[in-house]
Amino acid sequence: MPTEIVTNDDLRKFKTELFQELKALLKEHYGHPSKKWLKSYEVRELLGISPGTLQNLRSNGTLPYTKIGGMMFYDYENIKKMLDENLIQKRFTSAS
Repeated sequence: MPTEIVTNDDLRKFKTELFQELKALLKEHYGHPSKKWLKSYEVRELLGISPGTLQNLRSNGTLPYTKIGGMMFYDYENIKKMLDENLIQKRFTSAS
């Protein structure tokens, strides 16, 4: 069986690739997809909404999209922006 020598450069390259893969997995796992453009089913999964609700978001202009050959794509940054713009912060007032 042939023997293979592993150099320091090989180890550095492996480490870099491993960290890149782990970073992508963590982003995807914690709600930040590793890709910029999401398909309709991915947006519905991410937001926990029905196809009808997604249609309403498109129709009323709340969520911009791109349509290519009958498929709709959504920019993840636009989804984040929509969520941020519709953030409701409840203020608690102290009873005197």
